[in-house]
Amino acid sequence: MRIAITGAAGWVGRAVVERALAGGHEVVGIDRTTHPEVPDLVVADMADYDAVLATIGGCDAVVHLAAISGPGRHPDHVVHDTNVVASYHALRAAAEAGIARVCLASSINAIGGRFSIRPRYDSFPVDERHPAYPEDPYSLSKWIAEQQADAITRRYGTTIASLRLHGVVERREDARAWLDIPGDVVPKHLWGYVRRDATARACLLSLTADFEGHEVFYVVAPDTMVDEPSRDLAARWYPDVPITHDLDGTAGFFDISKTEAVLGWKHDVEAPA
Repeated sequence: MRIAITGAAGWVGRAVVERALAGGHEVVGIDRTTHPEVPDLVVADMADYDAVLATIGGCDAVVHLAAISGPGRHPDHVVHDTNVVASYHALRAAAEAGIARVCLASSINAIGGRFSIRPRYDSFPVDERHPAYPEDPYSLSKWIAEQQADAITRRYGTTIASLRLHGVVERREDARAWLDIPGDVVPKHLWGYVRRDATARACLLSLTADFEGHEVFYVVAPDTMVDEPSRDLAARWYPDVPITHDLDGTAGFFDISKTEAVLGWKHDVEAPA
């Protein structure tokens, strides 16, 4: 398979490129900057639609990862506009080029969460049917990208997987550094994380999984980043949020059963992609 990967020089992008090449795929890496780990990377700006279209032409699939990864480092309008334009260009160009499969990097924050003043969760664990309450420019941009995917699928029939990624780390232990961030950052994003290798597997699995249309999937580890029982965490931080399914032990606050069933993905089990 010939796969175009936007944001190929980034933290997740490099892992996807490496795994795709190891799996025998041909990669067209796209980014605004070069990186020594990504051979033959095409330098292009996702804001340039014609450049995106020309670069992905002839590919069989697109993995869209290029984005500003959160608010705060750029003005709000820059975060919002950059991400919204980039996702639309990736999706629309794929449709125009006749590319049938797209993996879209979304975020757990598409429903609101870490960057909200006071995140709203209606029940635990959170699944793909949970309502969205984004309020910051980054979370809003990810929610809009999912709406774009709905529209592209309706009009062109493209099969799109929106992967709601959590904070991507090399190992579970690395996520503990977030505990030192001032404020209630970790409780806001529900003590979750996802390993980088597992994220790369999910991206590639989504390109061949047996589904049609646009589907959203949570790509999060099945456990939390801390050792305190999840029910105790919920009782302390979210006492009014009902628990509708299993949260025993250190079970994660995100329901990944759909991801496991449809994509054939397991966070902690190596599998071909």
